[in-house]
Amino acid sequence: MTTRIDARFAELAKEGRSALVTFLMAGDPDPKTSLDIVKALPKAGADIIEIGMPFTDPMADGPSIQAAGLRALKGGMTLKKTLEMVRGFRKEDDTTPLVLMGYYNPIYIYGVDKFLNDARTAGVDGLIIVDLPPEEDDELCIPALKAGLNFIRLATPTTDDKRLPAVLANTSGFVYYVSITGITGAAAADSKVVGDAVARIKRHTKLPVCVGFGIRTPQAARRIAEKANGVVVGTALVDALRDSLDTQGQATTKTVAAVADLVASLAQGVRGAKQAAE
Repeated sequence: MTTRIDARFAELAKEGRSALVTFLMAGDPDPKTSLDIVKALPKAGADIIEIGMPFTDPMADGPSIQAAGLRALKGGMTLKKTLEMVRGFRKEDDTTPLVLMGYYNPIYIYGVDKFLNDARTAGVDGLIIVDLPPEEDDELCIPALKAGLNFIRLATPTTDDKRLPAVLANTSGFVYYVSITGITGAAAADSKVVGDAVARIKRHTKLPVCVGFGIRTPQAARRIAEKANGVVVGTALVDALRDSLDTQGQATTKTVAAVADLVASLAQGVRGAKQAAE
């Protein structure tokens, strides 16, 4: 079956441009504001939206996204409420792909079968689970694929040609290439190195390749968009959200616009890659 993610990349291929993939933490800084922000993203230029599932021990996340998760958890966000947030988004938008990103523990506690059923009916299109390697595919990946969800795998600079086939074996939707070795927000992505890595991955798969980690500005997004099928931005958006909060860490009248405005400028950068190619 064709998912919203597959359909979106098919549309973008016809347009000849890369996707802007945005990441924000569910429930940050509070459930209502978080939903308002996500609702604003497609109009601002986001093609695919990743929603973080808050977790107490996020080993791949840098300080900014860790702090976002803690703000969300402090505000009472749970996996159940994250799925409710997806339902709220789907009331107004039935086309923008939504991907849940996070760690396996909350899903395991929730119950795999129940989670997959609830995620599917809520309107989730794909999963990125950072701490489940291919050797554990029977745990969640295979059941997710059978449930009609894309299972998106991470490839990194240390994923060599020997390891890559295992990483790609049950991957669907797109491949998420982590452009740096380390945590989110730790360094800037090098477009030359990224271009070589994307070309290498594409020799092994026909799936779109999206690049994330270390992309913060419209200029950086444009450079990566020239090399990849998609550009993933997370930490910069989380920082924009954080900087809009008041001294008590509460949302202000500027919070939604602060994130949406940055997404709009990033979208211009991504679209600029196509204009440059023409």
